Amino acid sequence: MNITEVSLWTSNLNEMRSFYANLLELPIMKEDKEAFTVQVGATTLTFQQTNELEDPFYHFAINIPENKIDEAKAWIQSKVELNIEKDSDEVFFKSWNAHAIYFEDSSGNILEFIARHNLKNGVTHRFSSDDLLSISEVGVVVPDVIPFVRKLNHIGIPNWRDDSEGLTPVGDETGLFITVKKDRRWFFSNKNAKFFPFKVSIEGMGRISFEEQGDDVVINN
Repeated sequence: MNITEVSLWTSNLNEMRSFYANLLELPIMKEDKEAFTVQVGATTLTFQQTNELEDPFYHFAINIPENKIDEAKAWIQSKVELNIEKDSDEVFFKSWNAHAIYFEDSSGNILEFIARHNLKNGVTHRFSSDDLLSISEVGVVVPDVIPFVRKLNHIGIPNWRDDSEGLTPVGDETGLFITVKKDRRWFFSNKNAKFFPFKVSIEGMGRISFEEQGDDVVINN
């Protein structure tokens, strides 16, 4: 599941533009007073200004070459402080065969660099922002995980792991919706999960929006 576009909200547009363009060294594809778009490998990432949502924040992950976690860690550590979990600033997910590190941007979004060793996409050159390959995960916060996962299954996105009421990943290693229960603490953070609306585009499926409707989250595609 290739995620080609991600569109998120921010209440901090100017600082976010500086963070992504200057600190993460990502090219700005377009910008105006209300939004900007950067290129993250194969994915475009747009942030739009909101004056209605209160300090929206999201979790998303970026795939990096599977053999570059140490270089990526050194690269980003020279720019921002890494998040810590149980006294460690990185993690190996044995069942996923992946290493990951976490940090936050200027709006408190929880970003993850993940090296998925099953993808065999290693490179020999030194790590740089050009090695941010694509956005491969976006968190979806819902009141009840498994019924929402069924909705994703219904539109053609299969589970990647078995159902779990706390967290169920849906999709595949190139693109996942990390479906989590509202108020569950995000891993490698001190933030409890909250829902904020967002949009994505998936290759072969088109645009999908996630919106809150009453106490539920609905999918429009």
